[in-house]
Parts: sequence; C-alpha cells; structure tokens
Amino acid sequence: MLVQQWYNQLREEAQQMLTEPPVEYKLYGSAALLKQSRAALHRISTLAGLYRLDRDSRWSTRARSEMLTVAAFPDWNPAHFLDTAEMTTAVAIGYDWLYDRLSVKDRATIRRALVEKGLKQGLNAYTREPQWTMANHGVAWNKVNHNWNQVCNGGMVVGTLAIADEEPELAVAIINEARKSIVKPMRKYVPDGGYQEGPDYWNYGTRYNVFFLAAIQLALGTDFSLTKMPGFADTGLFRMHTIGPLGQTFNYSDSKANAESASQMLWLARTLDRPIYNVHERLVTGTRPDIFHLLWSSEEKSRATAKLNLSLDYIFRNVDVALFRSAWEDAKAIYIGFKGGDNKVNHSHLDLGTFVLDGLGERWALDLGPDDYNLPGYFSKQKRWTYYRVRTESHNTLIIDNEAQKPSGRAPLIAYLSTTPRAFAVADLTDGYKSKLTQAWRGIALLDRRQVLVQDEIKARELVDIVWNFHTRARVEARDNQAILTQNKMQFEARILSPQGAHFEVISGNPAPPPQAQQPDVCNLRVRLPKKIKDVRIAVLLTPGRPVSIPKLEPLEEWVSVGKLK
Repeated sequence: MLVQQWYNQLREEAQQMLTEPPVEYKLYGSAALLKQSRAALHRISTLAGLYRLDRDSRWSTRARSEMLTVAAFPDWNPAHFLDTAEMTTAVAIGYDWLYDRLSVKDRATIRRALVEKGLKQGLNAYTREPQWTMANHGVAWNKVNHNWNQVCNGGMVVGTLAIADEEPELAVAIINEARKSIVKPMRKYVPDGGYQEGPDYWNYGTRYNVFFLAAIQLALGTDFSLTKMPGFADTGLFRMHTIGPLGQTFNYSDSKANAESASQMLWLARTLDRPIYNVHERLVTGTRPDIFHLLWSSEEKSRATAKLNLSLDYIFRNVDVALFRSAWEDAKAIYIGFKGGDNKVNHSHLDLGTFVLDGLGERWALDLGPDDYNLPGYFSKQKRWTYYRVRTESHNTLIIDNEAQKPSGRAPLIAYLSTTPRAFAVADLTDGYKSKLTQAWRGIALLDRRQVLVQDEIKARELVDIVWNFHTRARVEARDNQAILTQNKMQFEARILSPQGAHFEVISGNPAPPPQAQQPDVCNLRVRLPKKIKDVRIAVLLTPGRPVSIPKLEPLEEWVSVGKLK
C-alpha cells in the first residue's frame, strides 16, 4: 500500500534528521534565509506530523530543539519576506502539533518568536509600505497577484491561527487583512485554473494557498467561499497537463524541468471532490512524499478512480498555454507544451511561442529553465534581459534581426482544436516583434497523434533576417532541409517543408560565459533562410523515426477558421 510506503520512508527521513545539526542562521544571496526556512519547515512538519501519528517521543524532542533554535535567531529576515513567511509556517505547525509536548517556558519562547519575528512583521506589511524592493519592484507582497502574495499570506494565517486563542487581537487583524489580500492571486486562476508563472511557481504558490485554506477551514470552520472562486477547483488540471510522460514539466518561465511532488493535490482532491487529482499525484510523487501526502491522502477515492481518464489535449485560456499528447500513462507518448503568454508576468522569460517536445521516452525540444537568482540584477528590469537563459534566443521560438522579443509583448492563443487526427493551437506573436513585424503567427499541430508540425507565418515591415530555434540534448546530424536527432538509440527526424532553400544549421546551446549557467551538452538546431525576407511561411515537421506521410500545408488562416477562439 502506497501510504504505508510513504509512512516508512518518512520515518527513515526522520531517523536521519535526528543525526543532523539544527538549522543555522546563515544569510546567502537575495533570498538570504530561505534555504534555512525551508529546511526548518521540512524537518519540523515531518517530525511533528510523525509524532502525532505514532507518539514516538524522539520526533517531538528533535522538533522542539529545531523550534527553539530558530526562535533564538536574531530575526527571520523580513527584508525578504518569503523567508519570514516560511519560517513562521514551520514554527506555527510545530507549536500547534506539539503543544502538549512543550513546557510552559518553551511555549512562551516559541510564541514570542512567532509574534515578534513573524506575525508583527507581517502586520507591518499589511498596514504600511515595507522598506524592501526585492523581486516585486517596490510593491508590497500583499498587493501583488503572484506567488509572493500566496506564500506570505499563507504563512501569516497559519502562524496567527496557531496562537489565535492567546493573541486574539493580532489574529483578527491579520486574518482580516489576509482575506482581502489572497483574492488577488486567486483571481489569476480564472477561468480555468492556469498559472502564469509556470509549473514550479504553481506548485509553490498553490501549496501556500492551500495551507491558507486548510488552516482557516480547520480553525474557523469556513473558507470564506474562497474555494468557490472561479478556476480554483480546476487548477489541479494545470499541474496534470503540464507534466509530460517523462515526469518532466513544460517548464516555461523560471521553472525547472523535473516535476516536484505536490501534496496540495491531495487536499484539493478531497476538499473539492476531484479524485483524479489524487490518482495523478500518487503516480507523480511515487516515493517522494512529504508529511502532507500522508495527512491528506484518501485511499477510498484513489481506489475509485484507477486510471487517468482525461482529455489528451487541454488549453488554459488565462495563460495562453496549450498541451497535447498521444496517450496518458505511456512513457513513450508524444507530448507537446506550447505557449503564447505574456512577457510582463512575474518570473517570465522572453519566450512567446516556445514549446517543448517529448516522444519515445526522451525530451527532444527542451527549455533550459532559470539561471541563478543571485546573478547581479537577475530580477531587475535593467539587467534581467541580458542573461541568456531568459532571452529569446535560448528558447524554441523565432529571432528577428538577432533581437529579443519586447519585454512588454503578449501573445494570445487565437485558435485551438482537439480531435484524434488533428489537434493544434495557434498563437499570435506579433506584439513581441511589433517594431519589425506586422504579423507573426505560430501554429503547432499534432497529426494523427504521431507527427508534430510547427508552422510560422511572418510578414515584416521591411526585409528582415529570421531564425527558427530548437534546443536539444540529442546528437544532431543535419544536412540541407533534414536533420536526424538521436538520443539513447532513439531517433527523431526534423524536416523543413517550407520555404524552399531553407536549411538547418547546428550551433552551440551554451554561448553565455560563466557565471551564467552552463549547458555544454545542449545544441540549437536552427532553420536559416537563404536571404532576408518580408513575407514567409516556415514549416518544420518533427517525426519519431521517419515520416509516414508528408502533410499538405494549409495557411494558418484556415487553422484559425476551424478552431477560432472567441
């Protein structure tokens, strides 16, 4: 039984925790204390949760030591409030779950730290502008609509509810402010549950959003109807569809490719009656649980739905992302993640039109993911767009005259179709290139659930140089309009169908010098045109093995006429 395996694994982790020194007050980089806050949360929640389940005093004794250690820290780094919010969550969980194992003196020490180093710092943020500008360009975290709001509000609510009976006035003030603030990011789930900042930040923000909701439901007996906000009940579908058959995500924005576990899926499954979320999370998590997987698991509902009975394709209108696959629960399935998107979104890259491609058990077209957040100015408007991994040329999209897309650019999906013989989406990328182009449409189609067609139609104000990019870890043999990609004895073919005279070239996907991230095993398969041009259709067919047929090309206007989105 999987839950028993999770319990056994968490006990093994707890055993290891007993031998490790407590977390230390170590400040490093922009998120100075965040690593220590997360370590404290993992340890304290695991140890305290196991104690609640089996009453082994070793767990409570060690969790108590961890809490007293962080309570003695000079502060929880409120200048970067994520650090404070996560530490507050950690200490509050330990205080609540281990209350009967703490002495009167311990309780007073831990409660004082929660109030002074956590909750009062949060109350300051609610009631006045904080003196920091990290990541949000000077905007207070309670006023933004992204993950910072969810994490910080979640931490404050979990923290204040742990001591609400002892600090009622503080609790009322924080809960009232948090209720008003949390709706800002929750409105971004409207209408279909998509998440603008990508899969990693879906996981982070939604996890703390669920901490917020679970805490108020348990402590107050209400969620203030927040779970009924449009789109929120569907957001587990975003996680499911953005994870491909290899357990890798469509990792746009500052997201890494490997899918981390997400115990909040089990809470969403149980609370919102979405058993399919439970099934999927069990498949993805495997042997990587946290304590909340154990506490929120529902055996009955997981048995009731044994298979992933889901649409093969999905579109998230609110974030302009479309996902296609040939099958669920098949590691060799074809999978495409494709986005239009908005370059102004928090954590965005200049990647309108990018895509990833899986098939035959390999990832063929990849996204390099984020760079080091501690690079100088990584989140500044002036410096961010100078780093290779966030610029356009590092993504599987178009480069016009060797220039990046506009940071203000937005690319809506304007067409979508999901049928067995043909599934596709079309994005209007024009706004990202508006200084050069009058039209840039990109369509990506999955044909007969086997072949992938990428078709671009471009019209320019004057003659421009156009480059088509495809980043891969495969070994590439390119000749004229054909390229053979090989990984682990598996092969994909790329073939240029249009225009005549276009050819492939292979360049390094590792052009940036250290300290930027290095990826010497990545190359960029590019389509080059024979000359500058004003009006062109670029069409590339991607096929596992060799093509069984060559599709007839149709103008993207015809795609749009069939699948036009209103």
